[in-house]
Amino acid sequence: MTKSGVRVRIAPSPTGEPHVGTVYIALFNYLFAKKMGGEFILRIEDTDATRSTPEYEQKVLDALKWAGLEWSEGPDVGGPYGPYRQSERKDIYRPFVEKMVADGHAFRCFCTPERLEKMREAQRAASKAPGYDGHCLNLTAEEVTSRMAAGEPSVVRMKIPTEGSCDFHDGVYGDVSIPWDSVDMQVLLKADGMPTYHMANVVDDHLMKITHVARGEEWLASVPKHILIYRYLGLEPPKFMHLSLMRNADKSKLSKRKNPTSISYYSALGYMPEALMNFLGLFFIQIAEGEELLTMEELAEKFEPDHLNKAGAIFDVQKLDWLNGRWLREKLSSEEFLARIFTWASENDRLTEGLKLAQSRISKLGELPSLAGFLLANDVGLTPASFAGVKTTPAETLEIINAVLTDLEKMPEWNVESIEAELRAVAERMGKKLKVVTPPLFVAMSGNQRSLPLFDSMALLGRSVVRQRLKVAAGVVATMAANA
Repeated sequence: MTKSGVRVRIAPSPTGEPHVGTVYIALFNYLFAKKMGGEFILRIEDTDATRSTPEYEQKVLDALKWAGLEWSEGPDVGGPYGPYRQSERKDIYRPFVEKMVADGHAFRCFCTPERLEKMREAQRAASKAPGYDGHCLNLTAEEVTSRMAAGEPSVVRMKIPTEGSCDFHDGVYGDVSIPWDSVDMQVLLKADGMPTYHMANVVDDHLMKITHVARGEEWLASVPKHILIYRYLGLEPPKFMHLSLMRNADKSKLSKRKNPTSISYYSALGYMPEALMNFLGLFFIQIAEGEELLTMEELAEKFEPDHLNKAGAIFDVQKLDWLNGRWLREKLSSEEFLARIFTWASENDRLTEGLKLAQSRISKLGELPSLAGFLLANDVGLTPASFAGVKTTPAETLEIINAVLTDLEKMPEWNVESIEAELRAVAERMGKKLKVVTPPLFVAMSGNQRSLPLFDSMALLGRSVVRQRLKVAAGVVATMAANA
């Protein structure tokens, strides 16, 4: 234990590309640990077995390391309170759940998915808030034993007080009161024996001796469930801090449907990690104009966890660009600048593999920038004219781009083979030949109809850049379709 005893954690789920919001929360915890002389811990919350993948876990580790964050305990470095992956802790949770059942604080629920769906439909029809209706709340011990012995699937749900409210203090929101009648009888243990997020979260924070939980404000409504679990188990809850969500300039939530949000996207476009951390860190400190350019050490020194703003943190890309430009110009020597360029261009082997792919397609080296430059470009400058040579109509082109955009999100792996297989599946499902589906995608990726091999190019660009280029292409083609 550290001198201060402070232990904080970041606990991402490896179910997709690491979001800039994850790094925003991680940075707060990291700076908090630095300021308090405490420990910063990484835990992987992979209880969602259907969506969690080793590839995404590695991307989480890579993104946090790229951002310059270091943890003293985690799945890659070990520590005294491991394992640090929830999937490897499955047997740890059951005794805690069984104690809650034995003490009368939780119950077995045998409701089928069909019954639960009918229940929700009835609640929606009656304009009621969704929530479990207590159907299995009062089953006798004999009936529960009998049904379990017969092999009937069941989950474990927590009981909720019927009167009053959950009152607690939050480090950002102050005193909070949430009525118990607005809290659902949360599932704690799923039918497959894995805990839900809420159960695993509480048990892990207790066993890992976490003293402060800092996370996004979207979890504020879950605090009563967590406090109740701590209370039922006779444990002391940590101190809670719920940080304002990152928002766009129009105050809408930062989401990948609207904006590029993946760390890999900002890395691919050539943002310096120091500049991005500087930008995010400014949300947690008070400074005068002219003091914006700060290193991680300077951010930790000025960090003020007691003066956090409930107003949304505005993700202003123009300010990020300004800061990044200053870092490039003012913080790097000429030698460091050149080294950064080569490191960036070599990321994901874009430069070397792209040049190899270009070898069979050029007659002189001067053709390389126009043929392979799109691999390093921020924007390929798409206009309606870019799609002039595509034989599909604007409406068909838009349908192809949107179908691919939807499908690529679901791919568990990102490589040449999986991309080719997915695009072939899209073509087959749309009843089109692959050679009809690929031309619009060539243009979307490179801005040209003559380019490097499509599947290889998409693999080198990376999922987050491909996603953004398809979105931009969809916008251009949608305008064409509307004017057709």
